[in-house]
Amino acid sequence: MQAETSRSPDLSNLWMPFTANRQFKAHPRLLASARDMHYTATDGHRVLDGTSGLWCVNAGHGRQPIVDAISRQAAHLDYAPSFQLGHEDSFRAASEVAALMPAGLDRVFFTNSGSESVDTALKIALAYHRARGEGQRTRLIGRERGYHGVGFGGISVGGIAPNRKVFSGVLLPGVDHLPHTHDLARNAWSRGQPAWGGEQFADALESLVALHDASTIAAVIVEPVAGSTGVLVPPRGYLERLRAITEKYGILLIFDEVITGFGRLGAATGSEFFGVTPDLITLAKGISNAAVPAGAVAVRRSVHDTIIEASAAGIEFFHGYTYSAHPMATAAVRATLGIYRDEGLFERAKALSGAFEEAAHALKGRRHVVDVRNLGLVAGIELTPRPGAPGARAAEAFGKCFDQGVLVRYTGDILAVSPPLIVGEDQIGEIFETLARVLDTVE
Repeated sequence: MQAETSRSPDLSNLWMPFTANRQFKAHPRLLASARDMHYTATDGHRVLDGTSGLWCVNAGHGRQPIVDAISRQAAHLDYAPSFQLGHEDSFRAASEVAALMPAGLDRVFFTNSGSESVDTALKIALAYHRARGEGQRTRLIGRERGYHGVGFGGISVGGIAPNRKVFSGVLLPGVDHLPHTHDLARNAWSRGQPAWGGEQFADALESLVALHDASTIAAVIVEPVAGSTGVLVPPRGYLERLRAITEKYGILLIFDEVITGFGRLGAATGSEFFGVTPDLITLAKGISNAAVPAGAVAVRRSVHDTIIEASAAGIEFFHGYTYSAHPMATAAVRATLGIYRDEGLFERAKALSGAFEEAAHALKGRRHVVDVRNLGLVAGIELTPRPGAPGARAAEAFGKCFDQGVLVRYTGDILAVSPPLIVGEDQIGEIFETLARVLDTVE
């Protein structure tokens, strides 16, 4: 092992996801280890994790209870089929996930990622309407700038153009999109939910209903807070209005909580934080602290029961994955949820949100910064694009932050900060102070 790690790996064989491969391989940044709030790079310098990896390591890195649970499970039951068989931990994990969901969303379907969770939720929505005798409800409504993973269902309802354009000819038919909720002119520098636009943006759904007829629409899917597109916080009243309109027309409402689930906003779910309960919630990332790939869909019991009871004897829902409820994944899920509970990490995130907000908004007036927006322990810092090179300014800031010991995310010309929930106030200060220094050097 020492001989293997002492020489640099060949970088040519790996095709890296969502990465400028040629640029990266010319100047690689490689991580070697992680513990608590820090990564260590292969050159030995420590990097404060300001993004929970990819929005997913909510309990911090290398947590021993999770390591131990995975190790025990690997030695005891490494794999169990989930088709026509089961293992006890899968049922225990489902019960523990259900206990954190809003009242009524207590049926849990396990997946392996957020992308799979989204495609599963869309299939459940279609199956539900067919089971209740409205099989013509096949239209799905997403939102501009929405990110719902990379399956064909997810990119169809998603609204990030580069994710869609290569595949535009084969996306799902019968999909439409709501407008996004970002209004920089009216809502710049908002602390928490913006004041303007809640009903105005949500009422666009009424227009889509009028265009397509409610009897054709199966579901609306939105992120409570749009994360990967650059932290778009919903205006006050927006989610409430979407819920009212979908209920009015018998349309299912799906919250994609792959990012907002498990404490990011200071509550178990965004649904709980906003006080708005959808019909389905997609989950992943923080569900297992990213120690083992895992995801889930929490489903309203009445939706589940309609599908189950409408079917003849035998399989009720023809869907699933070889690794659904994988034993090591459910072990990681249970250990992760135990840490959240025992350490009060959701409550900790809520308590830290004020200090986080102040530190983020201290960037107002810094070079290139045109907006800061925040909610819970997530913030977006929007920069003016470099003329003729959109995205280059944020990419430069990302690289310089890493080299100075802080990991942030960038998408377009927006920087995102979303640290593990174990972050301390001093570390919050370090993240944003590093950003401030770096921005002063970015051209």
